[in-house]
Amino acid sequence: MTAIATDHLPVLVIGAGPAGLAAAAHLVERGLEPLVLEAGPAAGAAVRDWSHVRLFSTWGELTDPAAEKLLAPTGWVRPDAKTCPTGGDWAEKYLRPLADVLGDKVHFGATVTGVSRAGRDRIVDADREAQPFVVHVAHADGREERLFVRAVIDASGTWSTPSPAGASGLPALGEKAAADRLAYRVPDLKGPAARARYAGKRTAVIGSGASAFTALASLADLAESEDGEGTKAVWILRRGISGSTFGGGTADQLPARGALGLAAKAAVEEGHADAVTGFRTDAIERDGERLVLVGEDGRRLDPVDEVIVLTGFRPDLSFLDELRLGLDERLQAPVALAPLIDPNQHSCGTVYPHGVNELSHPEQGVYLVGMKSYGRAPTFLALTGYEQVRSVVAAIAGDREAAERVELVLPETGVCGGAGLFDQPDTEQSAEGGGCCAPAPALIRLGTADQAPSCGS
Repeated sequence: MTAIATDHLPVLVIGAGPAGLAAAAHLVERGLEPLVLEAGPAAGAAVRDWSHVRLFSTWGELTDPAAEKLLAPTGWVRPDAKTCPTGGDWAEKYLRPLADVLGDKVHFGATVTGVSRAGRDRIVDADREAQPFVVHVAHADGREERLFVRAVIDASGTWSTPSPAGASGLPALGEKAAADRLAYRVPDLKGPAARARYAGKRTAVIGSGASAFTALASLADLAESEDGEGTKAVWILRRGISGSTFGGGTADQLPARGALGLAAKAAVEEGHADAVTGFRTDAIERDGERLVLVGEDGRRLDPVDEVIVLTGFRPDLSFLDELRLGLDERLQAPVALAPLIDPNQHSCGTVYPHGVNELSHPEQGVYLVGMKSYGRAPTFLALTGYEQVRSVVAAIAGDREAAERVELVLPETGVCGGAGLFDQPDTEQSAEGGGCCAPAPALIRLGTADQAPSCGS
C-alpha cells in the first residue's frame, strides 16, 4: 500500500470515552475521518462503571470545544457550567449525545487486540513509515476483522487494569484466592446489593487517593444510617499521615476534591475508620470466613470481612506490543511526559498543558492520550486530555504550528502529590501544613462524595 493511499485512510481512535470522542470531534473539524472502536456496549463504558461517583470538575471543565460545536446543531445545551456531574450524568448528558452525532464513525463491542505496521513487525526498519497501521479487532459477536488506518490515537484509558493490593506491584500472596471478598472499584453503597455486602461489616480500604477518600466517606455514611450499625472501615496507608494526606482542603482549586479529603478526615476523626499507617500488604490470608492482611514487616491486622483495593491503575500495553513506543521505565508514560507527572518528584502545583511534543513516540503516527498517557501516574484532568487531542489531531492534519501552540491554562491544584516522598511510610511533614501546601483547614462534616455542596449539588 502506498503512502498516498495511506493518507486517505481513517484515523483510528481506541476508546469512546471523553478523550476518545473529543479526538473524533477534532478529526471531523479538521476534515479527517475518525474510526472509533469501543470495547464496551456504549459511549463512556468505563465512566458508567462509576456512574454513582461525583466528579471533582464542573461541567465547564468537562466538555471539549470541538465536541460542543459538533453537538450544537442538534440543540444540545451544556448543563450548568458551575455544577459537578456524576459519572452517570457525564455519560448520559454529554458522551452519549456526542457518540450519537458521530454516528457510524463509532463502533461498540469492538476490542482492539493488536496494532502493527502492515507487513512490518517491530523489528523491521525497511520502508516502515510508508506503511499504514494494521489493526486486529475482535467483535462482541465473535467476528474477527483486520483494518488499515493512517494513524492511531489510543484513548482506551486504564480502567480495565487496576493495580493489586500487593505493595510490590504484584498481587499479594492469597489475593487471587480471596477474590470473592475483594473489590477494585468504589462500591455504590446506595445500591441494595452493595449495601448488603458492606453494612455491619468490617472493611479494609487500601489506598491513599481520591477513590479511597470516596470509599471511606461512603462507608462512614453507611455506618450512620439505620441499616448500617456496626459498619467499620480500616484504612490501610503505605505512608504515614501528614498535613497533605487529606489533600488541599479549602485551598484546593477543585473544591469538590478538597471537600472529599475533608470527608475522609471526618470518617477517621469520628471513629468510623481506623487508620493503619506504614503498612505494605504482602499477603491476604483466610481466617474462617474472614480475611487477615499481613504486612511486609510481619504485622498481622485484625480480621476483616471485605477488602476494597484502590491502589491506582496501570495501562494495558499488550495490544501495542508490535509498535515502537518510547515509554518511561517507571510510569509507563511517554518519555517526554513522564518527568512532568512523576509523583516521586511533584509536589504542589500543576502539570503544564502539553501536546504532541510530549506525546510522540519513535513510531510516528501513534499517540497515547487521556488517562492512558499518564501510565501509572495517579491524577488526570479532563481538560488536559482535551488539550492533548487538539494538539495531536492538529499534528496528524499537518498543522504543526497549531499542534505546538498551547491553548489551555490550568489552575494551581493546591494539592501535594509527593515532593520526593511518594509512597514512603515515614513522611516527615508538618501536621499543620505538609510543608508545601496551605495549612490544614478546619474540619467540616460532609455527606457522601456524591453530595459535595461545593459543586452545586
